Amino acid sequence: MKRQRFERDERLSFWRSFFYEFNMIFLIIFINGAGFVFLYDAVLKNELGTYVKYACLIAYLLAGCFISSVLVYLARVRGQSIMMQNLCKAAQKVAAGDFTVRLDVYKDKKRKTEIDILKEDFNTMVTELASTEKLKDNFVADVSHEIKTPLSIIQGYADLLQTSGISERQRSEYIKLISEQINKLTNLVTNILKLNKIESQEIVCKEKFSLDEQMRFCILSLEDKINEKSIEIEANLDEVVINSDPALLELVWNNLFSNAVKFTDQGGKITLSLSNQGNVVIATIKDTGCGMSEETRKHIFDKFYQGDTSHSQDGNGLGLALVDKVVNLLDGEILVSSHLNKGSEFKIVLENV
Repeated sequence: MKRQRFERDERLSFWRSFFYEFNMIFLIIFINGAGFVFLYDAVLKNELGTYVKYACLIAYLLAGCFISSVLVYLARVRGQSIMMQNLCKAAQKVAAGDFTVRLDVYKDKKRKTEIDILKEDFNTMVTELASTEKLKDNFVADVSHEIKTPLSIIQGYADLLQTSGISERQRSEYIKLISEQINKLTNLVTNILKLNKIESQEIVCKEKFSLDEQMRFCILSLEDKINEKSIEIEANLDEVVINSDPALLELVWNNLFSNAVKFTDQGGKITLSLSNQGNVVIATIKDTGCGMSEETRKHIFDKFYQGDTSHSQDGNGLGLALVDKVVNLLDGEILVSSHLNKGSEFKIVLENV
């Protein structure tokens, strides 16, 4: 396995690191130097032989350097040990589910050491874990809500079907409504599974295929709904052969096209365009629908977020989250522009190499 090479952390000051490593050496030299001068003066006044004097001085230097080095080393180890113990205690609290733990860090770069950088990264990690935990809790709450609502409706109409004296027309209507809610649940579970698979997917199965043909096929699959709302379709699709994952891109077009049809009013217009500009493919889906406010536009890729708070439109808020994940997985870019009551435009930029 190839070792990963890490560059030096720029947050750590070079001179701070330099003095932190060598200040103890300077201290040892100073202490022993002062002691050596004092001893040398005492030895000169003593009537000892020359060799004995030199032996005393050398013995002092060796013993002094050794003892002071050990003391300084123990002091540093003790200080680092206390800091590491605090770090371990904080890590244990995080492991137990407490994401409010934070370690004190010097804000002044000149005073930061490697331990301070470690503490800083620890705090960042805990913040990200807290954010992830909150997203998970929100996800579970949203899924529970989205599942509970159709189940309650199904339960209600199922109870009505068991009552005596209902007409055949009412029975048929109740069964139809139950079937609609079951389809909604099925779509919800399917989208959750797709989203989970894409989030954990790392390998993209690329192959060459006709992108314009795929987009035509996806828009034609919505022909009944398009005719029902008398929507005009304008398609300007260049012939483009792309090297990408056809299954993943089909998810993108199905979700974007169905949203465009869903939010375009009766007699509205949807414009599709596809062009190949060198090594970049640009696909645009533009509609004359209800559009979005700026606040809604900021959250459209969040899981379970629905700009239509009344839930009058079908959907569970996972479609655009799927689109965003797929585009990111394919190293592409998605651009959105929208104006309330004027329509929306989604632009997908993909590399074609």
